[in-house]
Formats: sequence, C-alpha cells, structure tokens
Amino acid sequence: MSLESLVFYLLLIDAIGANVVVRFGSRWYVQHFRTISRWFPPAEGWVLYYLVLVVWVGSLLYRAGKLL
Repeated sequence: MSLESLVFYLLLIDAIGANVVVRFGSRWYVQHFRTISRWFPPAEGWVLYYLVLVVWVGSLLYRAGKLL
C-alpha cells in the first residue's frame, strides 16, 4: 500500500464520518463540542463538497494505478 492510497483512505473515512455527523448527529456535535462548533459549524453543503472532492481524488489515484 502506497502513501498516497493510505492518505486517500484516511481522508475518505474522515469525509464519510463528517457527513454522518452532519446528517444525524449535528445536535450532539454542537452540545458536546461547543468551542469547536463555533469555529467549525456543521454545514451540509461543505461536507458534501468535501466528500465529492475526496472521491474525485480517489478516482484520479485509481486511474494512475495507485489504489488497490
């Protein structure tokens, strides 16, 4: 496994986790992480954009033969 694929998989897990928190745990996030939620509020549009960018980078890595 190359370094690029490892970084991609870590970012993919982070992007999926961020989408799950925003979709289902937004209220929990704001209650338990008050200081962080002021700086990084849960916004659906940005995490979806983040996921799309990570998947796009994954497709580029796949075409280059760096994944799997």
